Amino acid sequence: MSNLSAGEELFALHCQIYGLAPVREHRFHPERKWRFDFAWPGHRIAVEIEGGTAFGKSRHSRGAGFVADCEKYNAAAMMEWLVFRYTPEMVHSGHAIDQIRKSLGVCQPNTL
Repeated sequence: MSNLSAGEELFALHCQIYGLAPVREHRFHPERKWRFDFAWPGHRIAVEIEGGTAFGKSRHSRGAGFVADCEKYNAAAMMEWLVFRYTPEMVHSGHAIDQIRKSLGVCQPNTL
């Protein structure tokens, strides 16, 4: 996975340090090719590290990219996924890994 963003690489390192083993690039939808950056399918918890967060400057905050993200995240919600979205700054500060560690500690594995 050589084309990871710096935020994704750091989050992967944080997961390794804390002994978390997410599935990388997890395809969660049976028909669409949507993938989560990181996922714990047994818990239905996913993480997306959003690149370029300057509003209006990135694919995630304008036009078709924003609409596509809305579709993806709404479909995930309908499939009972808990999706956490983080900026690279949130990863760097430790906020992202702290929140995921807490979430994995309180969410029971999905039995579906």
